[in-house]
Amino acid sequence: MFSPTAIFTLIERVVDLRLFTKSDLVFHNELWHCLEVHSQFSNPNSEQLLAVLNEELKKVNEFLKNTSHVFITFGTAWVYKHIDKNIRVANCHKIPQKEFQKQLLSVEEVAHFSMLINQKLKALNSNISVVFTVSPVRHIKDGFVENNRSKAHLIAGIQQANSSYFPSYEIMMDELRDYRFYSSDMLHPTAVAVDYIWQKLSESFIDEATQKNMQLVVEIQNGLAHKPFHPEGDAYQRFLEKLEQKIATLANQNPPIIF
Repeated sequence: MFSPTAIFTLIERVVDLRLFTKSDLVFHNELWHCLEVHSQFSNPNSEQLLAVLNEELKKVNEFLKNTSHVFITFGTAWVYKHIDKNIRVANCHKIPQKEFQKQLLSVEEVAHFSMLINQKLKALNSNISVVFTVSPVRHIKDGFVENNRSKAHLIAGIQQANSSYFPSYEIMMDELRDYRFYSSDMLHPTAVAVDYIWQKLSESFIDEATQKNMQLVVEIQNGLAHKPFHPEGDAYQRFLEKLEQKIATLANQNPPIIF
């Protein structure tokens, strides 16, 4: 989900546990789709689609009740309004463009939906911390000028809403502006750029002790995935002992980290 309206619409539905119904679906190219979600859920059977969507809805509701932080990433201020249904959608599902009207959210609208997202999440979980970011991935299909205008509206809107903000967009644009940090499509960040932005986020939001635990988790995961050439050898047995020690270190913490 890329637009503030699509993200808010789904969060509102999740928090209110407003289940999907047949009226929320459209039929196109031999599949039933929901305009509020990604096409990965589309299904030739409408009842199956509704069952999956509503089960996921309940799972997300339970998850949000117990989570401490939510990061909301806006990708674009350009939105598509389905003319017949008179709603702004999350995904057009390759339905003919003539059925939609393209609109650019104003700075005030971005600010409005940012505040609504924050309020809605806190209504479900008063202890939740909401952090907004703007995706550095360019939406070039809108056009270069249109993409920059869109990103500007998102950044200004989040600031106007006085929301907590992590500058992933600015890090990519200003610190990593060399094209070696972009993949072959010249739009998406490379793994090196993603790791750099993640490092900056970790330094900003995650305390030192937790960062050490995270590194230990990575080492354990790499160790569990390791395939030895000689499983019965002494060297591999020593490797397993060290791996067990690392797992025990995390398991003995309070609260324990369980694998």
